[in-house]
Amino acid sequence: MADYAELREIRARHPERIAQAAATRRRRPLYGGRQLMIVAADHPARGALGVAGRPLAMGSRVELLDRLTTALARPGVDGLLATPDIVEDLLLLGALHDKLVIGSMNRGGLQGAIFEFDDRFTAYDTETIVGMRLDGGKMLCRIAVDEPGTVATLQACARAVSDLAAHDRVAMVEPFWSARSGHDLSPEGVIKAINVSQALGSTSARTWLKIPVVEDMERVMQATTLPTLLLGGDPGDTPDLAYAAWRRALKLPGVRGLVVGRALLYPADDDVAGAVDTAVSMLSVPG
Repeated sequence: MADYAELREIRARHPERIAQAAATRRRRPLYGGRQLMIVAADHPARGALGVAGRPLAMGSRVELLDRLTTALARPGVDGLLATPDIVEDLLLLGALHDKLVIGSMNRGGLQGAIFEFDDRFTAYDTETIVGMRLDGGKMLCRIAVDEPGTVATLQACARAVSDLAAHDRVAMVEPFWSARSGHDLSPEGVIKAINVSQALGSTSARTWLKIPVVEDMERVMQATTLPTLLLGGDPGDTPDLAYAAWRRALKLPGVRGLVVGRALLYPADDDVAGAVDTAVSMLSVPG
């Protein structure tokens, strides 16, 4: 277990060490040919703390950090997707050397809020991503035709895509065709979301997509030529079925890896290392 007393002391007395840790972090190439495994931990910033019926499963920061450091240390794990608070904790813990780090940008649409679809950019901005030597920025792009906040989200995402590309950073866009009742996870809904989101910004040269695994993924993946990472959601009570779907989708052209959060960090048996190793075993070198 990490020394969280020391971490707390650094945060209180030596906050400048965060920037120092970012400046000395050993970076790695974005993509070397093998499919990527990126661990996601940006749910808490939207108040989305639940996992498998446990509403506050992610509520303990020290437990989350324990699980993240375990996951990041496993062979084959390439990086982290998280908000500044978590990235900075892990920088101070020395857990991000030789890892990709993608900063989560728009976390303003809090889960269950009346303003949930106002996905404002309340976390990382491009300037900080560049200054902290991160490898890219991730944005949630929920498209709800009956929510007026959608157009502002689209505009903000487009600006972020352009700004990140101008600084040679990846713009990871996570699109959903959405409504208050939830995301449209039909193939048609995902295809529509892909087509809107991949046109955001003044260039798509640095844009990567992060999309859910749904039915008929062969047809879904025909909707884009952009590098695509699969969103590994909560497998619920049927992890074997979810993993089988991930394996099939990982074989499709254009799929460059997995981004998985709660499913690996909070597996039903609490074996984080085992869950991560299972996911890594599905990866391959795309043909």
